[in-house]
Amino acid sequence: MTVRGWAWLTLIVLCGALAVAVALLVPWHRPPAPRADQLAALATLPTDRVEQARQLRGELRWITYPAMLVGLGVALLLGLTPLGSWLVGLVPGPWLAKVLGGGLLVLLAADLITLPFAAWRHTVAVRYGLSTQGWGGWAVDLLKGYAVGAVLGAVALLGFYGLTRLLPRWWWAVGAVGAAGLVVLLSFVFPVLVEPVFNKFTPMADGPLRTELMELARRDGVPVRDVLVADASRRTTSLNAYVSGIGPTRRIVVYDTLLREAPQAEIVAVAAHELGHAKRGDVVIGTVIGALGAAIFVVGLYLLGAWSWLLHRAGVQSIAEPRAIGLLLAVATVGGLLAGPAQAYVSRLLEARADEHALELTGDPAGFEQMQGRLSLVNLGDPDPPAWEQALFGSHPTTVERMAAARAYARDH
Repeated sequence: MTVRGWAWLTLIVLCGALAVAVALLVPWHRPPAPRADQLAALATLPTDRVEQARQLRGELRWITYPAMLVGLGVALLLGLTPLGSWLVGLVPGPWLAKVLGGGLLVLLAADLITLPFAAWRHTVAVRYGLSTQGWGGWAVDLLKGYAVGAVLGAVALLGFYGLTRLLPRWWWAVGAVGAAGLVVLLSFVFPVLVEPVFNKFTPMADGPLRTELMELARRDGVPVRDVLVADASRRTTSLNAYVSGIGPTRRIVVYDTLLREAPQAEIVAVAAHELGHAKRGDVVIGTVIGALGAAIFVVGLYLLGAWSWLLHRAGVQSIAEPRAIGLLLAVATVGGLLAGPAQAYVSRLLEARADEHALELTGDPAGFEQMQGRLSLVNLGDPDPPAWEQALFGSHPTTVERMAAARAYARDH
């Protein structure tokens, strides 16, 4: 069998493995959320606040979707015309310099063109009281994000082009394993190395809340290293909490805004939801799916690299040369957009199961419903968005679906 034949066989096997993993690991059952209960829950929320949330979402649509289209257009321009190749060619020196410098130029060009949309979004967030940052703090966080992206991009590009030089015929096989391994590694190191770049975390002071959260985790059978408080208020008024990390890095993280705005019972409900993710191994599920997806992407790149029309459009001879970085960006962007709705659907299923776990763990559907209402009102999320938008982009069940699920649970129990 030829090398290309082995690549096709590997791609088929990986796609099959992804399908099996999704079929076996994703919870396809969703807690009931009758529409009548959704409408009844919606009627309990303050009308003026709901209207304000919908006005905000309406304004954000004029930012989000144009930014998405512009980002896609820039990626295609850099990847399907000689522009990306020309940018990389501006960097003198050996292949290593072209990979690092050229990659930085291509990514920076894409980021700078969409930067006005990010600034516009910040302006809207400040006007609606969701952001507490001035332009200086916003710019610092933006630069931090660029720095993290640059480091991850450099690691990925160096690994990719290093393998293409060492193993010109079989780089895709080793690269697929390496990409999957990188996804797994990031699952462990992200909470420890990346999250502290954007927030300061301090141990929660001893008291009734910390004791109850640790006891909740113990009762749930989820080992937790600590309960931390994130200084989210220096950038936002939004409320949130999450369980971060795997194994020895796992900790409960609570926004300081949540501590100030919500009663203890509602904080416990949020934590119970997040413990549900840890209890059911949702981080591991996401890591497995992400690792298989990354491996599929690398093998797909190799097979796409034989498409002469694509290479001609990009102005390169091979996808394995540094001047093809723009083409890599275009393929990754298109792949991400196509996979987005499926990822959102899987995410909604995992979130719905975590909601069900929280209800079972706390036995407090009223507190859970109140917590969901508070999160929606304070975060100014549309509690009942259009169905098409939810299907394409919703990573969580809607607020009214989650409140309705709590009401259904209360009836059944």
